Amino acid sequence: MFRSLSDYNYRVWFGGAIVSNVGTWMQRTAQDWIVLTILTDKDAVAVGVVMALQLGPQLLLVPWTGLVADRVDRRKLLMATQGAMGLLGLGLGLIVLAGGAQLWQVYIFALLLGIASAFDAPARQSFVSNLVSDKNLSNAVALNSASFNAARMIGPALAGVLIAVIGSGWVFLINALSFGAVLYSLTRMRTESLRVPKKSKGGPGQLLDGFRYVSKRPDIVIVLVVMAIIGAFGLNFQIFTSTMTTATFHLDSTAFGLLSSVLAVGSVAGALLSARRERPRLRLVFGASAAFGFACLLAALAPTYLTFAICLVLLGFAAQTLMTNANGTVQMTTAPEFRGRVMALYMAILMGGTPIGAPIVGWVANSFGPRWAIGLAACAGLVAAVIGLLWMIRHQHLRLNVHLHGSPHFVVTHDGDTRSLDVLETPRSAAAEREQLADDVVEEEIAERR
Repeated sequence: MFRSLSDYNYRVWFGGAIVSNVGTWMQRTAQDWIVLTILTDKDAVAVGVVMALQLGPQLLLVPWTGLVADRVDRRKLLMATQGAMGLLGLGLGLIVLAGGAQLWQVYIFALLLGIASAFDAPARQSFVSNLVSDKNLSNAVALNSASFNAARMIGPALAGVLIAVIGSGWVFLINALSFGAVLYSLTRMRTESLRVPKKSKGGPGQLLDGFRYVSKRPDIVIVLVVMAIIGAFGLNFQIFTSTMTTATFHLDSTAFGLLSSVLAVGSVAGALLSARRERPRLRLVFGASAAFGFACLLAALAPTYLTFAICLVLLGFAAQTLMTNANGTVQMTTAPEFRGRVMALYMAILMGGTPIGAPIVGWVANSFGPRWAIGLAACAGLVAAVIGLLWMIRHQHLRLNVHLHGSPHFVVTHDGDTRSLDVLETPRSAAAEREQLADDVVEEEIAERR
């Protein structure tokens, strides 16, 4: 599960990243809280606008951010982007502490942070391939997700307490300091051990080469379609948890921060389970989409704060299984010279759908209530799962035939692999079949000796 940590450079990166991620989640919680409770009167649309400004640049700048990640030293690029985001956290914290923060200022800082993140995200995602071997790449991607979501368990809960005790401004300053950890880790790496990917060719047309490459890969295209749907209307957790806390359950910032941490419990479990797998699986992307939809439906119907929190564990598990397998599938199947541009496109679609979806989800929460907004997320997950199923039927020859004559059974065909499943008997695993075969052999040997 933790085999990637045997690489020194990845181990150093992992340690710095988890500290920085805790600070990032603290700032996200404080930012959403001041917008929802101080700068507006529980306006979910305003929270959606902040999310849109922060994530929109990833969609608009995708041709250039991916190319930069493929053409320059990713370690140096990350030092620049991480430093810029730290300075932005410092600036916003000072404004809030001075007592003069206004909504338009938060909008500007969210936009600037979004621009820095647009260059940071593809470089950070593809930088993992510089740290570990191809054999450990899937494991490293999953551990990155585990780190990110472990920070989500700590950061929001800590932020909720600190907001109540010392105020939101200090939370922003703590986040600014946390970027020092990842900057330190980047300076401590053994540069001679970094894997140097094949550089993309220069010249005209290279901005479009990444799009051409993806257009010829239907397996990547379907992942992007699924993530676009769920990213736009499903992954708006800040809106869901903040509005359910304030408008439905009428609780304070501590309860809001706790919900984000509870969500992360399921996310960490999903990431660690994915880390155990040798490689990501495309069918898990579609299965997790369906599970995400059902988990959202349960959360929308939860009658109390406690039952809603329990549903968030399931929701976090499904969402993280989905994102880890989608990310790993795209990274592991993409040619190294295109990885930066493809990951930029992936992150743009995953995060860039928020500028479209978040204001809509916020409007639904304002107009009809938070439960209906989560219901919209449930629809997104189920629609994405159906689209994935139809794609498998067309491109991977998935077939399900029911035979009722004789012993009733199903026949499942997937890419030439045919399996029969008896309706009246519980199917046994391959391990159970091997154990039974071994028992049969032992019994035969005993009979022969007798």
